[in-house]
Amino acid sequence: MIDQKHLENFANIVGKENIYSDKAHLLAYSYDATRERFEPDAVIFPRHEQDVSDILKYCNEHKIIIVPRGAGSGFTGGALPSSGGIVLAMEKHMNKILEIDMQNMVAVVQPGVINMELQRAVEEVGLFYPPDPASQDYSTIGGNVSENAGGMRAAKYGITKDYVMAMRAVLANGDIIKAGKKTIKDVAGYNITGILIASEGTLAVTTEITLKLLSKPKLTKTAMGIFDSVHQAMEAVYKTMASGVTPVAMEFLDNLTIRAVEQTFQKGLPVDAGAILVTDVDANMEDDLDFQLAQIEKVFRENGCSEFKVAQTKAEAADLWFARRNASPSLSVYGSKKLNEDVTVPRSALPALLEKFYAIADKYNVKIPCFGHTGDGNVHTNVMVDGKDPEQVKIAYKAIEEVFQATIDLGGTLSGEHGIGLAKAPYMHMAFTDAEMNLFRSIKKAFDPNNILNPSKMGLD
Repeated sequence: MIDQKHLENFANIVGKENIYSDKAHLLAYSYDATRERFEPDAVIFPRHEQDVSDILKYCNEHKIIIVPRGAGSGFTGGALPSSGGIVLAMEKHMNKILEIDMQNMVAVVQPGVINMELQRAVEEVGLFYPPDPASQDYSTIGGNVSENAGGMRAAKYGITKDYVMAMRAVLANGDIIKAGKKTIKDVAGYNITGILIASEGTLAVTTEITLKLLSKPKLTKTAMGIFDSVHQAMEAVYKTMASGVTPVAMEFLDNLTIRAVEQTFQKGLPVDAGAILVTDVDANMEDDLDFQLAQIEKVFRENGCSEFKVAQTKAEAADLWFARRNASPSLSVYGSKKLNEDVTVPRSALPALLEKFYAIADKYNVKIPCFGHTGDGNVHTNVMVDGKDPEQVKIAYKAIEEVFQATIDLGGTLSGEHGIGLAKAPYMHMAFTDAEMNLFRSIKKAFDPNNILNPSKMGLD
């Protein structure tokens, strides 16, 4: 429990209407998409950057933990107050698009801006913000930056880090810094912006983000390829990306995922297929679209694609994407407990990776349906078991450890977009040497010597 005098001092900073310690608020801010629960001692809604600075300065002096939070949509517990303390919630006040600069093609936003709201705002003026995480309708830009979120368009356009040009942030001692510039080139000083991206609120609290925008392509088309085996589909992915065509998206579902979606929604999916690939292309000219699709179809068919469908209308495109967009919730048909990981490997390693995953499934007699962003080598791997059976849960975690090891052995990483947080912290030693982990801890110490910012995350403690 936090001392009442601290709550009174916080109220003096932000106003009584912006600080809560009642049970309803503590419960509402105790969980994220992991479904784990840790109640904070209080929830504070800062009104502006100076509030954040004053709060952090006070917390640093009194050794009070601060956990920054966007929408709480993360899958690894990065925004959970696992050690108690104060949740600093950005969505109430710090949620404004401050500027859309048409001349320099940048947007300046506060961290509480919803991803989709930004996309819509820039598209109204003919510009384009590509990062589109599955949570885009409710996740915040600040959260996207903290986890370096990706999305389906990452195959062509990259991920959040590729669009962050500058940030304003508050350090643990209350100091306000600006990292980066609006300029395209900037090699003056260390790349502090790069360090803050994906730091999960452990180094500083972000208060403003400057994002690169693109010109929006005028045309898009969607297609789907059906494959007899997942190995053939994975071969088609990296060979397509090396063929001179870069699809906007290249998403896959394996047989288990196809069957789960069909069982749940009855959409007429090919339940005997080994895998399906759904792809988008974009361009400003129809001929360019047709060329890209023809090249993709050629590579697909050379690698075992038995059927290639091109959507002729927006409704048909939505139908082709339906299975991919509804893959995750459909998997509950295989069990009440889902260990959902987002491992990533070089694209050429995808066939071997999936083979290893299915061997792990056979070894432990569990189902491991897979889907995801294969255009950038990112596979969502789901170990499904009965959550009420403790033995099955133990087996699931053993399987996940082998999933991680298989990924690392193929030159991959523990996370492509979900981050490390609490969930993957125990596995950091598998991916990094002692020297590397000590370097991470040194960086944390330099930014936050009293360890008040989101402690216990990323395996740093």
